[in-house]
Amino acid sequence: MSPPSALRRFRRLARRSARRLASRGRARIARADRLTLAAALVAVAAGVFTFAVAATLFRYHSVNHDEGVYLTQAALLLSGQLEFHAGALADAVHPWFFVEDDGRLYPKYNPVPAAMYAVSLALFGEPRVTLAVVAAGNATLVYLLGLTVFDRRVGLAAAVCFAASPMALVTSAVFLPYAPTTFLNLLFAVAYLRGVRDRSLPLAGLAGVAIGLAFFARPFTAVLFAAPFILHALGRVVVAVRDAGVPPFPLPAPVRRHGLTALLGIFFVAVTLAYNLRLTGAPLTFPYEAFAPMDGPGFGERRILGHSEEYTVELALRSNGYALWYLVTRWVVAGPLGALLALAGGGLAAGRWLSGRRAFGVRDGGDDRDDAAGRRFERTAGRRFERTAGLLLGGVVVSVVVGNLFFWGTNNLLGTLSDPTDGLVAGFGPFYHFDLLVPLSLFGGVAVAAGGRGLSRLRDGLSSRVTPDTARAVVVAVAALAILGGALGAAAAAEAPLDRHSAHADKYETAYEPIESAQFDDDLVFVPTPYGEWLNHPFQVFRNEPGLDGPVVYALDRDPAEDFAVIDTYPDRDLRRYAYRGVWTPDPNRRVTPKLESLAVREGERVDAATTVGVPARVQRAVVRLETTRGEPVGGAETVRAEYDVRDPDGSLAVGWSLTPDGARLDGAPNATVPIDPAGDEVIVTVTLVDAAGSTFTYRQEATVREPDGSVEVVWPPERSVCRLVTECGTEGTYIPGDSGVHPEWVAFETNAEANDLTE
Repeated sequence: MSPPSALRRFRRLARRSARRLASRGRARIARADRLTLAAALVAVAAGVFTFAVAATLFRYHSVNHDEGVYLTQAALLLSGQLEFHAGALADAVHPWFFVEDDGRLYPKYNPVPAAMYAVSLALFGEPRVTLAVVAAGNATLVYLLGLTVFDRRVGLAAAVCFAASPMALVTSAVFLPYAPTTFLNLLFAVAYLRGVRDRSLPLAGLAGVAIGLAFFARPFTAVLFAAPFILHALGRVVVAVRDAGVPPFPLPAPVRRHGLTALLGIFFVAVTLAYNLRLTGAPLTFPYEAFAPMDGPGFGERRILGHSEEYTVELALRSNGYALWYLVTRWVVAGPLGALLALAGGGLAAGRWLSGRRAFGVRDGGDDRDDAAGRRFERTAGRRFERTAGLLLGGVVVSVVVGNLFFWGTNNLLGTLSDPTDGLVAGFGPFYHFDLLVPLSLFGGVAVAAGGRGLSRLRDGLSSRVTPDTARAVVVAVAALAILGGALGAAAAAEAPLDRHSAHADKYETAYEPIESAQFDDDLVFVPTPYGEWLNHPFQVFRNEPGLDGPVVYALDRDPAEDFAVIDTYPDRDLRRYAYRGVWTPDPNRRVTPKLESLAVREGERVDAATTVGVPARVQRAVVRLETTRGEPVGGAETVRAEYDVRDPDGSLAVGWSLTPDGARLDGAPNATVPIDPAGDEVIVTVTLVDAAGSTFTYRQEATVREPDGSVEVVWPPERSVCRLVTECGTEGTYIPGDSGVHPEWVAFETNAEANDLTE
């Protein structure tokens, strides 16, 4: 062949090869772009769904009352405060899980999650935007982690598995710290692994910032997640120093990178200790310890508030065993199917690593470098990097599982260990193990991607026996069935917890209706204390502004002296009382009937009151009684109550009584004056109807009174209740005027009072 002919042939071959390479490159880019676009759509869908669930299902927040803590903390941060300065009113406005310290009230939780909520609250006036961003961010970071360790297909499948897991769906939609902390942990993992792979100092720095913030948010959670990476970094540093000799100058690249990660991480540890010093007065005393010193990790006696337990190794193993079982059978994507996918994917990857291969062979350009660099990476370090990264993810499983054995919180999530529908675990899953969703989703993604390759091989195998269209149709049918089965499994796994929360949402909507329909301008609202003297527990909507000076101030309805102290602090505010009929319990099917009534303080040298009640025809007698709860006998008196009987009351009964500085007096019992504690007391007037069979029906009213400087003050109207068979029935008998259909038609309960001057 002549030289010109050879040259032309070479040129044709070169052009053909170039076209082939270009075609392959475009196909690779197109494939990568499609997968990236799909991952972006998954992230957006996760964010939109999270916002929708938060704004509808959790519009009044959830049964985990820690949400109110973080939202209150976010409002404090926006106002430039770390605490409430409540002074003498601290007990009256004490929010749930806040520490009281000489008039200061500060939260037991660190401020990073609250700061994240505060950002969207400041920018959009809606903190749920942060929930959506965190959910989308977690899905994105899972995709990037899968891309970094395996390839884009695994990353996409892992992102879907993570975003569709019931624990991620529910917990990401509430104002709790678990999803935000996982976001920071994921950011750390992605930056750390890419920093190792690409030998990038900026990524190493980002990893340090991320894990430092995670530590500031939830120290124990961050340490458990980072433990395998810390061990890996220490190993690399030791090897690098050994290879460089002593002294190791200039510093080897791994030492510089991991040193920067450690330096920035330690900086935020120092910030955390400084925060502790500012709030608790001691750098090593965390706010949660100040709140409950026996609530931290460890065995033996554990205690928080009135709940204590002897936390033993045996109990730790049992409770965490149940929690992990519930996680893999109920709270990962598609329940048991998702767990099996993760197990299969982990086994597949481990088998290939042990045989010296990558889980999926040559990556699809996911390292984002040019072809030459990509091929060089594959030849020199690809297999080793993937194996190391996979081992680190497996290490996260070990560290999170083992580490949580030392914390009794998981035991407290389980109302009954063997019942997954009892306790907080029923609504949120074992959220102290939230980080386990990351490796479970990634290895589940490995299984899904392997299944996709299996379908490709099935199509190729069928193509030699049937027409290409038939082979494609068979593969599409199999894929459709697999996707449909996975979707149905995911929907079934998520349905139960969402239904439980839906019932709670309806209960809260009913309870808050009077507050939602009220217009507040300059009001003071007293609220009940069904779970003890805490604001936002259970009523998370009743949150005060940081200065305790917003359009409405909520205060706990406590004993008379304490209530009057609150009223004295806000003398110009309109007074209201939120109350309800029924008993507040965690059961969503036990609802209450609420009311919001206006109050006033009647003040004078004398207050004359009258109570009129309805009486049915069958009643033979009535017992009228007046008593106080705090007054002591004075002036030689031998009684602290007045009482008289009425025979054959007809239709209705009017009872007169009065308040003076000398005490409370019941008309019809002329020689009985009941003493009142001058600082504050409760005057109780009851009318008990008795029928021929001995059954009783009691009208009860409780008035808050005090006697300052020769006068008398009473909060009006008093709290009223009607009780069958007993004389006191608490909130179960709260009287709500105009609430028809609850009581017989003859029930009527009217009361009024008028302040008078004794000199008139």
